[in-house]
Amino acid sequence: MNAAADKHFSDSARSNEDAYMNARARRLALINWFSVMTLAPIARSQQPPTNPPPDARFKADILVIAPHPDDESTIAGYLAKAVLDEHRRVAVVVTTRGDAGQNLVGYEQARSLAEVREIETRQALASIGIDHVFFLRAPDTWAHDVSDVLRSLETSNHGSSLGEAVRFIRLTRPEVVITMLPATVVGENHEDHQAAGVIATEAFDLAGDPTWFPEQVTAPEDRLWYGNLMEGLRAWQPKKLYYYTDASHFDFLKGKGPEYSMTAVSPSQHVSYARLAAKELSFHRTQYGDEPAKALATNNLHDFEQPLPFVLAKSLTGGAVTGDIMDGVGSRPIQFAPVRGYRPPENPAGLSIELGEGWAFYRRFYPAHNLDVMPGLLSPELGVGGGEHFPVMLLLHNNTDKPVTFHLRTQLPPGWSVDSTSAQHSHPWPMSDFTAAAHDDFPVRVRLVAPRVEKSQWQTITWTADADGKDIGPVSLRIYVGGQ
Repeated sequence: MNAAADKHFSDSARSNEDAYMNARARRLALINWFSVMTLAPIARSQQPPTNPPPDARFKADILVIAPHPDDESTIAGYLAKAVLDEHRRVAVVVTTRGDAGQNLVGYEQARSLAEVREIETRQALASIGIDHVFFLRAPDTWAHDVSDVLRSLETSNHGSSLGEAVRFIRLTRPEVVITMLPATVVGENHEDHQAAGVIATEAFDLAGDPTWFPEQVTAPEDRLWYGNLMEGLRAWQPKKLYYYTDASHFDFLKGKGPEYSMTAVSPSQHVSYARLAAKELSFHRTQYGDEPAKALATNNLHDFEQPLPFVLAKSLTGGAVTGDIMDGVGSRPIQFAPVRGYRPPENPAGLSIELGEGWAFYRRFYPAHNLDVMPGLLSPELGVGGGEHFPVMLLLHNNTDKPVTFHLRTQLPPGWSVDSTSAQHSHPWPMSDFTAAAHDDFPVRVRLVAPRVEKSQWQTITWTADADGKDIGPVSLRIYVGGQ
């Protein structure tokens, strides 16, 4: 090819390329113009609101705060009634994932078991129409010989778990919060149960206070961009707080709240609420294997047919104590209702004795949170097996201006014995004299041995002391001893 021909070919190629690019540019311009003209009204209609309300998808009528996967099952019959027949919106928060438990269907344990149990819980609740399920993912506390709420609060990182619970109340904005009873009750054998009740109660009282976890209720600088801090929630005050329990006796609950029949038939599902509860529990196979499924198949639902009682812990909207859980809540938000908070005794006794650890905590916790029903609900109690060794902590209080020596006495029913009494766990020998400094407390650990009895029965242990010429006490603990 000569130079002239080569130049002609190059010019022709450039001309064709220019023509192609010009045509492509005209097509793109036309497409862009058409898109703008066609989609502009839609884009304008889909502009995000300048001040959006809380996300309505997560609004709940009832928020349940339960400790472990399966602990929602205790009230599954009522939840089925609320969701399927009354069309209530229910959300569930589970504080742990049950990673310290057994596995009846496989080898998965620890973190892997937690993953399995989280799925089981979501499937179980979905079976009764609940799909808003959240987890705090606190550690599952290993069961001890005496359940103590303070152990669970410590291992769960109390403040962090409380902040999470407050967040979920502000996100779901429930009218009613339902949680487990914050008390040591025979049959209710796990400190995580009580800790869930404590955290839920605290969250109920704090979610409406914008000075608690304020980063949750502060608007982000630019919600339409990435990497924002501040969460944009609203402070929220729930209206009613209810407790439930898996205790082995319910006499102390009579008249303290509503009670629901589990043999009643669901109008929408045409089966009893007991059957719906058994169906919900059947998804928790790592804990119950095939037993709930067998109960369903044989219609042996006795364990699910007992009446389901609740305790009305407090209502900010009034109403009858034994009325329906949703009675009187209305549809409008209410103002933040602060509780009285902890107040030290105005005229404390100079010398006194009390049960320590969880029991001492509850004596201060109930009045601080306006839980007026709780102090008289039941006396301190504990359940133990025959022959079991277990500790009880006592607190000796000296509110005087000088050191005082307490002489502690333990009054035992027949067959009981004291393994050891000491201020330090490293002291194996019995001790009974303890000197408390001025304005100080002296914690004492008494390790007891329960008798072996043929038939389960209630027995009472009492402690008294004398100090500085004064008799102190008594303080008592009611104990249910399991028979052979």
